[in-house]
Amino acid sequence: MAMLRPIVPRNARSKRALEARAPKEVEDERTAIFVRGSHTGQVLNGVMKDLMALKRPHAISFSKKNVIHPFEPEGMTSLEFWSAKNDATFFVVGTSTKKRPDNLTLVRTFDGKVLDMCELGVQRFVPMEEYKTKKSTPGYKPLMHFASPLFDTHPRLAQVRSLLLCLFNAEAIDTIALRGIEHVISVQLGPLPPSSTTTPLSGSIDDDPSLFPPILLRTYTIALKSSNTKIPYVDLVPMGPSLDLVLRRHMQPDPVLLAASLKRPKLAKRDVESGLGDKKKMRNKEVDEMGDLRGRIHIAKQDLSKLQTRKVKALKRGLENVQDDDSDVSMDSTPLLDQEDNQMDVDSPRKKRRKV
Repeated sequence: MAMLRPIVPRNARSKRALEARAPKEVEDERTAIFVRGSHTGQVLNGVMKDLMALKRPHAISFSKKNVIHPFEPEGMTSLEFWSAKNDATFFVVGTSTKKRPDNLTLVRTFDGKVLDMCELGVQRFVPMEEYKTKKSTPGYKPLMHFASPLFDTHPRLAQVRSLLLCLFNAEAIDTIALRGIEHVISVQLGPLPPSSTTTPLSGSIDDDPSLFPPILLRTYTIALKSSNTKIPYVDLVPMGPSLDLVLRRHMQPDPVLLAASLKRPKLAKRDVESGLGDKKKMRNKEVDEMGDLRGRIHIAKQDLSKLQTRKVKALKRGLENVQDDDSDVSMDSTPLLDQEDNQMDVDSPRKKRRKV
């Protein structure tokens, strides 16, 4: 497949159009392209149809089938060509073979190049049309829920989590109305396969995919009901689709390209000062190159010579209180104890410390 020739802007309008496609510090909502391979079944077609319904209006569907192998160099070249031509940064590729049936590949690109990808197998699928419930409005921002700590700790599942967040992300906003949240996408892990009991996960990126539990993806609509307080009751109603996925092949991002995608530009001095507020309140505050606010705290020097480490008097008071509370000891025994202590001080030059 021929590559697109580099476009040279000839006027201000085309220059602005090229700048809009360039990588930004805060990226726009990702446009996803849904590509069907040369062989797809009924299950895979339904999966891609429902995922595209959740992604609308930022979704493009290729109506024709394409001979595409994402993990081969020719397949990556085709994906990069489509990405530049359609201004899309995410792909959902569906293929089905005898070796890998009902295969779903999530591909993420950056700056016109393939960044990383992950292959998932569809084990179980319940389409959206089988749930006779209310559906969410297209274009609304979903809530994402990941119900397992492995999505943060294991690198394979962390990659799946990152790809799903990129797929279903929406426009970055500062505030949102409670009524504007209509559905939630819940991702959790199923029971462990029998092979994981003999060979547990090591936490490495090279773990065998057959050792991982299935990934359960569920979609619910949010129903807000009245209550006696300002916080309404929330009910989750299944909306569909429901997917049971298993891990297959994957490709880790190139370190150089990943560092470029995570790079943040250095803040200007004007922006730093505006973020700190009044100049009088800027003392002991600074913003580093990553945009994080750091503060300096001054603490007076502590005099450790006055630090009391042994509380002998307090222990003696506690002993006297215990003796006063004891009902078996008479009130006249306390002066006798004091007299014995005083006699010991006079007779012996060295007083032994009494063990408490």
